[in-house]
Amino acid sequence: MSLRAVLFDVDGTLADTEALGHRPAYNRAFRKLGLPLRWGPKLYRRLLRLPGGRERLKYYVQRYHPDLGAEQAEAEADIDAWVAKVHELKSKYFRRRMRQGKVPLRPGIARVMREARREGLRLAIVTNASLKTLKPVLKYCMGPELAAEIDVIASGEEVAHKKPAPDLYWLAMQRLGVDARDCIALEDSEMGLAAATAAGVTAVVTVNRDTIGQDFDAAALVMSSLGEPGAPARVLRGTLPGVPWVTVDALRWILDHANPPQAQAA
Repeated sequence: MSLRAVLFDVDGTLADTEALGHRPAYNRAFRKLGLPLRWGPKLYRRLLRLPGGRERLKYYVQRYHPDLGAEQAEAEADIDAWVAKVHELKSKYFRRRMRQGKVPLRPGIARVMREARREGLRLAIVTNASLKTLKPVLKYCMGPELAAEIDVIASGEEVAHKKPAPDLYWLAMQRLGVDARDCIALEDSEMGLAAATAAGVTAVVTVNRDTIGQDFDAAALVMSSLGEPGAPARVLRGTLPGVPWVTVDALRWILDHANPPQAQAA
């Protein structure tokens, strides 16, 4: 095995977009529509087990039957159209939060991307999010210079099945022209780890407040973050060689010493 590409999840991995961006944006959209709703952290963690924003909204309404006030009749008449309306408004407030700089990159992300590019590795983004949702992350969170280093994007609307299915990883690897044994995936959730594992890709997990209690037994390494010089990360499971932050050399070592997960047939 020889490391040729690093595949990055977005929400929760590149940045804490769920806690700092999406959840506050949902609650702002609810207030704007006069809905007597608020998604707190505990409820939102349960909803994050669904593979996308529209799916979470629809599930929430159908599972919890909340009081939708003046929006009740519209939601009952066409739940999909109503969900699309709420999600569009949420996306507006999410973009505003990104533009205001309220969702920074997680520690180590920019450093690892730049180090990987200097060493000739290819970079991909592999996300359940749509391209429309991803654009403000690229523009405001990563910035144009760092975003330009990304070779390939595989986004949720491009596949029949989102994570935890392996489709997005298959698509990214096809576009990169690499095999699973030559890649490392960086994920933050059980769902993302399941997708990488099903595609045969070795995965490193960096947990966050929404995913820290999930099952990461299939990960090659579980960290509190990628870490930075002067701001080391904690190893939660597995072995990190060398310094207490993730480097490209460490990713190579992890790939060399990992037992590659068994890929499903594409």
